[in-house]
Amino acid sequence: MSVRTTVRFDSQGTACDAWHFPAQAGGPGDAFASPAGRPVVVMAHGLAGTKDSGLEPFARRLAEAGLDVLAFDYRGFGASEGSPRQRVSMEGQLADYRAAMTAAADLPGVDASRLVLWGVSLAGGHVIAAGAGRDDVAAVVSLTPLVDGVAAGRHALRSHTPSALLRSTAAGLRSKVASGRGKAPVTMPVVGRPGEVAALTLDGLYEDYLSIAGPTWVKEVDAAVGLELGGHRPGKLAAQVTCPMLVQVADFDRSAPPHAAMKAAFKGRAEVRHYPCDHFDVWPGKEWFDAVVEHQVRFLQRHLGAS
Repeated sequence: MSVRTTVRFDSQGTACDAWHFPAQAGGPGDAFASPAGRPVVVMAHGLAGTKDSGLEPFARRLAEAGLDVLAFDYRGFGASEGSPRQRVSMEGQLADYRAAMTAAADLPGVDASRLVLWGVSLAGGHVIAAGAGRDDVAAVVSLTPLVDGVAAGRHALRSHTPSALLRSTAAGLRSKVASGRGKAPVTMPVVGRPGEVAALTLDGLYEDYLSIAGPTWVKEVDAAVGLELGGHRPGKLAAQVTCPMLVQVADFDRSAPPHAAMKAAFKGRAEVRHYPCDHFDVWPGKEWFDAVVEHQVRFLQRHLGAS
């Protein structure tokens, strides 16, 4: 089993915390090796997620296949530093992702010209933006991605009552005003049950999210997250991703609109895999986890020259 080590790297003056899973040596562990080194996967979580909340099983499976993996926490979340805590900043998270790419390229034994960008949900959009226009990115893996905040808002109208959305929006506006005045932001639960005020409230999501939540995960998030999502449209940059891209779509996804993911996949000339499930059904312990990881490994073997 790959021995996990902790790595710290700087992102705009903030120390971010990461786990490095080196590729297993010998046998399959040498499958991706070249004279320049091994490819390295840069891995990040979705909305308010932390690296100890379900990412390790993905990372270990990729390391077993012969890839190095660097999984990290965004500023203000998990084991990373940064204040205010629990605030989702699209600009800040993208900067953190790019800083993680730099840190991954400096790891021993890796090929800095063969970065693999891996993201799920919100980070499934970040990897498209981070990979756009880069010649050191060898592949992109985008799992159940949220690539269009406007489309996500319309998608939410199908499964949320207008009153629930208005309460969440009002909390977000109060948080923006408070932060603008130098006061503490208004927070809401990351996930709640239907009818509650939370970032995620669809039936079953409370149980799904808590089933993967790790020890550094905090259940609260800045209520302004919904306002941040409105401007999150990395799908528009998909055409600028020139490397092979895999987009994995949950066809019955109630959180990240599948049709928006498909539009981005088309623009990026991506390979697409479909799964007849909801957003969290691709996570460890769920029915589609094994298929999802197997498809990722096969995709990377084809495009990164594994023997």
